[in-house]
Amino acid sequence: MGIKLEWKGNGINEKGVDRKTGKVLVAMDKRYYRPAEVDHLEGDPRKARRVLGWKHKYDLKALVSEMVASDLELFKRDVYLKKGGHSILHEQE
Repeated sequence: MGIKLEWKGNGINEKGVDRKTGKVLVAMDKRYYRPAEVDHLEGDPRKARRVLGWKHKYDLKALVSEMVASDLELFKRDVYLKKGGHSILHEQE
């Protein structure tokens, strides 16, 4: 969008300000804070198996492998587009 943000302040008082206009475009709002952060999440698929007859297709290793392969394909696409003179999103990632 061509907007350059400048971040000012800290914590709840941090704001993203448009460098060109000085207008605040991003502001923190406590209403959207999570009430508590969960340190550990763990699911139990037994009920889904019992009630729905569901069975997983991937183990953790296969899931991570597929996710990494997908990311690599996206990176390859971005390199190809960038070499062709196209702009890409998320260049910093």
